[in-house]
Amino acid sequence: MTSIIRSQAADVLYNMTTTGFDLAGYDIVANLGVVRGVVVRSRSVFGTFGAGIQTLFGGNITLFTDLAERTRQQAFDTMLVQADVAGADAVIGIRYDATEVMSGVTEVICYGTAVRVQEAD
Repeated sequence: MTSIIRSQAADVLYNMTTTGFDLAGYDIVANLGVVRGVVVRSRSVFGTFGAGIQTLFGGNITLFTDLAERTRQQAFDTMLVQADVAGADAVIGIRYDATEVMSGVTEVICYGTAVRVQEAD
């Protein structure tokens, strides 16, 4: 699958996602199964060098923070595209996991349960 960009994920709205197992104001009418977004990223030599310089001053290592945030966002958006393909209105039970595949290469997965919902009575 090619890289997913935010505009491709617009059919399942962010406010229709939750880490919980229900969605306030909605009843779940169909469980469509697990959906996931996987991203594998490596740090560049220049990014690693720049982050090394930042460690000399202490505090937040913004180069790594930005890389982590972009990677998680891409995994999340990819998951939403998969939910949309499955016909979902929402995704519940969202979780993230990360694994170092090899030195400097990390896999980030975002997963949840794709569901169809209707407004609660």
